[in-house]
Amino acid sequence: MTDLQDPVVARIEANPAYQSLKRKRSAFGWLLTFLMLLVYYGFIGLIAFDKEFLAQPLGSGVTSLGIPIAFGVIVFTIAITGLYVRRANGEYDRLTADILEDATR
Repeated sequence: MTDLQDPVVARIEANPAYQSLKRKRSAFGWLLTFLMLLVYYGFIGLIAFDKEFLAQPLGSGVTSLGIPIAFGVIVFTIAITGLYVRRANGEYDRLTADILEDATR
């Protein structure tokens, strides 16, 4: 456990770049959370309130419209996870390294 009285920790917490990083990371996380909830609960809402829409057949086969929509929910989840990982491993890690370098000088 990190001792909060450590001067390096105090310098990090006082660094405006650290405060900016926290705000950016939090805002992005909340945005992705909102989008995921919107997609997921939108799909659940369709299941609950408009089964006929999801039951529409695609072409002359047995596949209904609900299958590609459900697949889209899964793909969306993977895509936003990848987006977050890419941003975290790129921008956020770079900013974190800069902040740590500044704090340990």
